[in-house]
Amino acid sequence: MGDVKRTRLLIIGSGPAGYTAAVYGARAMLKPLLVEGLQPGGQLTITTDVENWPGETAIMGPDLMAKLRAQAEHVGTEILSDIIAEVDFTQRPFRAVADSGLVIEAETVVIATGASARWLGLESETRLRGKGVSACATCDGFFFRGKHVAVVGGGNTAVEEALFLTNFASKVTLIHRRDELRADKTNQARLFANPKIEMVWNATVSDVIGADGVSGIVLTDTVTGATRPLEVDGLFVAIGHDPATTLFKGKLEMDEENYILVAPGTPKTSVPGVFAAGDVTDKLYRQAVTAAGMGCMAALDAERFLAHEAHAREGGEREAA
Repeated sequence: MGDVKRTRLLIIGSGPAGYTAAVYGARAMLKPLLVEGLQPGGQLTITTDVENWPGETAIMGPDLMAKLRAQAEHVGTEILSDIIAEVDFTQRPFRAVADSGLVIEAETVVIATGASARWLGLESETRLRGKGVSACATCDGFFFRGKHVAVVGGGNTAVEEALFLTNFASKVTLIHRRDELRADKTNQARLFANPKIEMVWNATVSDVIGADGVSGIVLTDTVTGATRPLEVDGLFVAIGHDPATTLFKGKLEMDEENYILVAPGTPKTSVPGVFAAGDVTDKLYRQAVTAAGMGCMAALDAERFLAHEAHAREGGEREAA
């Protein structure tokens, strides 16, 4: 058996939700222990300019996460560069086993493991990510004012991203591999009525063209196999997200897409004392600032949970006396 650490608050994940939970947990004197996970700092560490974080006119994603990490440490959070490999939520204290063999016993847990965008799997897409290739129109649409951009996908997310981008782009081309969309009819009606949006049916993106920025894409016809170039200034991939919840399957209630279910308006999961915050439970907003807000809520609820438990225990002791 490995070494054992005990904590009043274990935070699994180190994005905006995790670090914010750590700040509030530390200020509540819970002495939180945060385990960073596979990607310390989360998705923002692979983001370039961030212009929608309160109080920052413009900041690089990695710099923002470094600030949040430093703040969490400053107020008293212990941060471990490790990965949680196993959890047991069937009894208190909760138990987590790290990849290093460390065993953590925690009175409360905040899960902030996030979600990752699904990508097309192209080398050129990876190379140009953050240089014209994006998976978040809300985050990056502002940078494409007066430009021609392409969106890949056929569900509600793709349609909503395309519609949002018309606020900035001069033209939006929505590319779908089939001849009909999966999006609901209301969204489709809005899409087809927008003069800035053009559809390309039965096509996939097989390459992204550009050296230091996107100058075009290569389309492959799914029926004939023919290829053709399309000049665009940006590519938005909107084919879905995958929450990082494999570790918690069978241990917490989840929806059909494996997002952790929480009580409406709260970060409370199906297990009392275990909370979820950020993209691991949020498939609608998926913003750094909303994740941070949920991290705050999770830490506050963890503190209240422990305070209520202590109060109940003291009351029982008085009655017994």
